[in-house]
Amino acid sequence: MGDSDSGMEEKKSKMQHKGKHDKDKPWDDPSIDHWKIDKFDPSWNPDGLLETTTFSTLFPAYREKYLQECWPIVKGALKEHGITCELNLVEGSMTVSTTRKTRDPYIVVKARDLIKLLSRSVPAPQAIKILNDEMQCDIIKVGGLVRNKERFVKRRQHLVGPNSSTLKALEILTGCYILVQGNTVAAMGSFKGLKQVRKIVEDCITNKMHPLYHIKILMLRRELAKDPTLANENWDRFLPTFKKKNVKQKKVKSKVKKPYTPFPPPQQPSKIDLQLESGEYFASDQKKQAKKWLEKQDKQLEKTAENKKKREEAFIPPAEPSRHDSTAQTEGNKDDINAVAMSLMKKAKEIEKKKSNDKINADDYIASAEKTAKRKSRKS
Repeated sequence: MGDSDSGMEEKKSKMQHKGKHDKDKPWDDPSIDHWKIDKFDPSWNPDGLLETTTFSTLFPAYREKYLQECWPIVKGALKEHGITCELNLVEGSMTVSTTRKTRDPYIVVKARDLIKLLSRSVPAPQAIKILNDEMQCDIIKVGGLVRNKERFVKRRQHLVGPNSSTLKALEILTGCYILVQGNTVAAMGSFKGLKQVRKIVEDCITNKMHPLYHIKILMLRRELAKDPTLANENWDRFLPTFKKKNVKQKKVKSKVKKPYTPFPPPQQPSKIDLQLESGEYFASDQKKQAKKWLEKQDKQLEKTAENKKKREEAFIPPAEPSRHDSTAQTEGNKDDINAVAMSLMKKAKEIEKKKSNDKINADDYIASAEKTAKRKSRKS
């Protein structure tokens, strides 16, 4: 009972302190879509604008030829909304300004975005779409995010992908037009899509996450959005978490601390102190010059001796082998030759014995009948 009474008292106190501005508003209706952008009606501002607003932007020299060709199309598109535009080729600038016929006060901001996109190499037919109320744009500056130029070019290529496949996938998933040009990335689409594109681009250039991982996450989000039961739930448990693997960690160098001493290091002796110790300080100028000359002469003599020694090295004959060594070598060689000759003789005798054994014929030792008859005839 105590809890219910306290709740009633809180409600009464709220009712008592409710001000005149705390009433229910007509737009606090769940049926109204607050994100919907209504198309501008000229009847909302029949009198036009009081002051003229002008915006101008510079463009690079390589865009001059293309802008001259497409300028009539741009001029015609802006004329429908009561905006004048001027192309200055001398200064290299584009200017847009409001006129008396302008009714929509925000269209001049859209025209400013149009000339910005044209200067960032966006084709004119695509850039003109920014004049629609549903279309927004964002120019992301990525040049200053990385200091190393080679690293920046590689990471920018990761964003584009092979044959622009990564960029096309991002365009389909975010519903935005993306153009990578130089040090900027131009994007056109809804506010939600532009927010996603900016995060993907910055994560890629700063090497936080590769665009392919973002593409996987966006595809999973699209699938989860189809399930109405998960509309009010947190999707983090379904989404993958990617961690860096090849991260080089800096080795912390351990510095050996020296023992603390409150006294400063001893002062090194100056040049004058050294001269005072040697007694040179009190010597006369003539003695000083004589000493310098002697030192110079000593150095020259040392140098000439070294150079002479180097020159004479070329004429020194090589060391000849001594007699004792030669006789020892010859005796050793003779012993080796005798040993080889003895072994060859033994082998020759063995071979002859084998041959003699092979040539023995039994017929030579058996007397045949024919031979005996011949011998008898000879005797007779």
